[in-house]
Amino acid sequence: MSLADSVRSAVAWRSGSQIVAQIITWSVTLAVVRILDPGDYGLFAMGQVIITFLSFLNGYGFASALIQRETIDRQMVRQTFGMLILVNFALAAIQFALAPVVADYYGQPLVEKLLHVQVLLFLSVPFVAIPEVLLVRELDFKRPAVVNIIAALISAGTALTCALAGLGVWALVWAPIALFWTRAIGLTIAAKSLDWPSFDFRGSKHLFTYGTWVLASHFCWTIATQADIFFAGSRLDPHDVGLYAEAIFLVTIITARFIPPLNDVAFPSFARLQSDRETLARAFLTAVRLIMLVVSPIFLGMYASAEPLVLTAFGPKWGEMAPIAATLALAMPAFTVYILFSPAFNAIDRPDLSAKSSAVVAAILITAFLIGLSDGSIGLARAWVFASPLLPLAALFIGGPALRIDGRGLLGAVTPGLGAACGMALVVKLVASLLPAMPAPMELAVLVSTGGLAYLALVFILRRDMLFEIIDLVIRRRAPPVPSA
Repeated sequence: MSLADSVRSAVAWRSGSQIVAQIITWSVTLAVVRILDPGDYGLFAMGQVIITFLSFLNGYGFASALIQRETIDRQMVRQTFGMLILVNFALAAIQFALAPVVADYYGQPLVEKLLHVQVLLFLSVPFVAIPEVLLVRELDFKRPAVVNIIAALISAGTALTCALAGLGVWALVWAPIALFWTRAIGLTIAAKSLDWPSFDFRGSKHLFTYGTWVLASHFCWTIATQADIFFAGSRLDPHDVGLYAEAIFLVTIITARFIPPLNDVAFPSFARLQSDRETLARAFLTAVRLIMLVVSPIFLGMYASAEPLVLTAFGPKWGEMAPIAATLALAMPAFTVYILFSPAFNAIDRPDLSAKSSAVVAAILITAFLIGLSDGSIGLARAWVFASPLLPLAALFIGGPALRIDGRGLLGAVTPGLGAACGMALVVKLVASLLPAMPAPMELAVLVSTGGLAYLALVFILRRDMLFEIIDLVIRRRAPPVPSA
């Protein structure tokens, strides 16, 4: 099978399974969110800050090094497995010890118990990472797709059962634990990869160096993306933190749930092109253009229809979340462009560029959050909007020369989708202002239909060729050709 065929198959299986898994997850999430209170989500978000912060150290970068290498052997896999076991068991112990300190910081004793149970997440990581990277390395996404769907079903069942049983915030704790351990067992069986770990790390310098740079990148990125909840947790009550956390969850569904699968395919695909930087650069810009054509109308649509969207999806008690979600949605297009850089940097064996850009981004976002926090949750949302354009610019300035791309090329890839989406948002806002009072689901249906038609019409009028590219990618699952030099 050619690289193009492998990529098409990988995209189809990875994105397809992700969509199915998210349909399952979201169906249950929308049921659970109506059972639980914002305070439950606020408590969960407080604990998640620590888990996410420690997760940057989970050693996944060591496993990623196996994907980037042109050839690997059994000893290299066993060494990586050993590294992951040492790191993650240590993280579990650290989280257990820090739990009472974190609970005291927030003034919420229940957070200690949540963090004690959630150490089970770290213990599963080695058994997820090794089989997953071995399958991804071969662009085999079919077997992981089946495992992910099964894991999503088990996790969803766990969440709904716990919520209906009146366990409150514990429904949010046990569901991801069920997800992780199901994936660990399923992927190990699928890859037939369970082997004894090796704690003799001689000859693993490249793995360690590469993994350390990836770790540094994750560290900075974790600080940047968790700082808002960390600051808010000590200044706002659990109700307000819950509203903000769920608004973040809503608007980052695309970047957190659907972009990573594409990056999972892009990383090994770009790695095979690392010796031909010109072709890799064109492939990268093509990927940016297509992804922005697909996601820009979603984000701008969220902005234009935030109130009926929140009322329909979450229910009336979450109505205060609408202006927060609308504001955050405006930051997501630039945020999406930024996160597309990481797999390209890692693929060319330059994880140091990811680390450096993440460090700059962390400084930008933390500064913005500290300024915006004085206005509460809406101030944090505005901080995202003002800071977001600087994120892809930082990545471009630091790593653009290594990828052989410049500002003109990146702007040309971003503007078609984003420009048409802005026009669509204006149309949707106008229609919303003219609509009579009606139930939120009906209003949302009208606005979504209007936005979809407006966006397709604008793209058809302005860039008809790109409309056909979207059809090829989304409906026919056929990747567009990479333009020649």
